[in-house]
This record gives sequence, C-alpha cells and structure tokens, in this order.
Amino acid sequence: MTTATFGHRAAAPGRSGYGFRTVARMEWQKFRTIRSTWYMVAAVAASMIGLAVLVLSHENYAHLSAADRAAFDPVHDSFISLVLVQLLAGILGVVAITAEFSSGMIRATFAAVPRRPLVLAAKAAVLGGVTLVAGEISAFAAYAAGQAVLTAPAPHATLGQPGVLRAVLMAGAYPALSALIALGLATMIRHTAGAICAVVGVLFVLPFLAVPLGPSILNTVQNFLPHVMANSMTAVRPLAHMWSPWLSFALLCGYAAAALAAGSWALTSRDA
Repeated sequence: MTTATFGHRAAAPGRSGYGFRTVARMEWQKFRTIRSTWYMVAAVAASMIGLAVLVLSHENYAHLSAADRAAFDPVHDSFISLVLVQLLAGILGVVAITAEFSSGMIRATFAAVPRRPLVLAAKAAVLGGVTLVAGEISAFAAYAAGQAVLTAPAPHATLGQPGVLRAVLMAGAYPALSALIALGLATMIRHTAGAICAVVGVLFVLPFLAVPLGPSILNTVQNFLPHVMANSMTAVRPLAHMWSPWLSFALLCGYAAAALAAGSWALTSRDA
C-alpha cells in the first residue's frame, strides 16, 4: 500500500534531490517558520546577557575576603546564566522533533525522505547551527556587558588574557550541545512533556542524586554532569575537583553524539 500511495516518491531516495543539503533546506524551512523557536532563541540570548549584567553589577569586590578575591573570576561569573540557558536550549531541542510527532507531520517527512537517519542529521545540523550562532553571539555580548558593568576595584578580563577567549567560545557552544542532547532524547521519547521531563532530570535531578554518595565519590561523579562541565568550560581560574575545560567539552560532545546515535536507532527501529 505504501508503494501504491507514494510510488513515485519511494523511488526517489537515490536521487540527488534527497541528499543532505536538500533535506537540510527542508528542515530549515520548518524551523524558521515556527514562531515559538525564535522566541526560545531570543530567551536564550536575553538570559545570557541579562543575568551577566545582573550578577556582575552587584559584585561587591571591595568587601570580599582575601580568599574570595583570589578566586574571583569575572569571566566565569558572566555565565552563571547557563544553568537556565541549558533548560531553554533543551526545550528548543525537544520541540524541534516532538512537534512533528504530535502533529503527525513526521509521516509526511518520512514519506518524502525514507532515510530517517538523514532526517535526524539534517534536523541536528539546523538546530545545532542556529543555537551555536545564537549562543556565540550571546556569549560575547554577555562577556562584554558583564565587563562593562563591573566596577573598580574589581579586576576586568580581556580576550587576550590566557583562557578568556576559550571560556567565552565554550560558553557559546554549551547551548548548542544542550539542544542536541535534548534532540536525541526527544527522538527516543517522542512526546514533548516526557522529553522535557527527561531533560530536566538529566540537567537538574541527577546532581542531587549524587549528593548522598559522599565527598570523595561526588567529586568524581559530578564531572560527568552537564552543568558541572559548563562550570569547568567557562572558568578561567582552575576549579577544585573539576576536569580540564577541554576534557569536559570533549565529553559533552560525546554525550551529544551518543544521544543522537540512540535517537537515530530509535527512528529506524520503530514506526512513525
């Protein structure tokens, strides 16, 4: 019956028209025409910039203890907002796929492009590209705004100082990686509410479950948690008991790749 209904299109996957570039254009058209996705992107930008200004404008460096002054990191403090941004980006990643499942549009998508992993790859490219660009612009804006409102005698950071540019770039990449992890989870779960609950569980519940394990185990386990990785990635001064920024970044990229691989397997092994 499928062959009779979509006889002409079923023969098309081998044609160049169904290559990655064309499918990515299709996914871009879907993405850019959904108004709520741009509201979420705007919320990510507003959160990063607004909280950077709020936190650093209230920084009372003159009254800090000697130990707190030694640990003061104006770059890291510019990205306190990532605890909220990771949730916003995660919701965006969820909606990018579950909206099609809930509306039934995913069947039409798979009828036009039977290679389901290709569809997910195109979605990931569009979602990752948009959130990466938005994240990097917002990260540089948050850094600049934070340094602008930071008052003397607090030390300011410049992009030329060791570790500063790396921290800003990684802060901008974190929303994109959060969105891709959420996309992979949502592809497996297929329901918006369930997928958002899973994202919240991974981002906010897992850290609390690790607390009863004791300090020695907790110091190791916490390095596998996304938000702790974000702290490591955006810190210029080394943080106690945390892995290096590059190791945290590599592990987070591995999470995104694993989530998308699992989502791709779920797409091909279950009906739409």
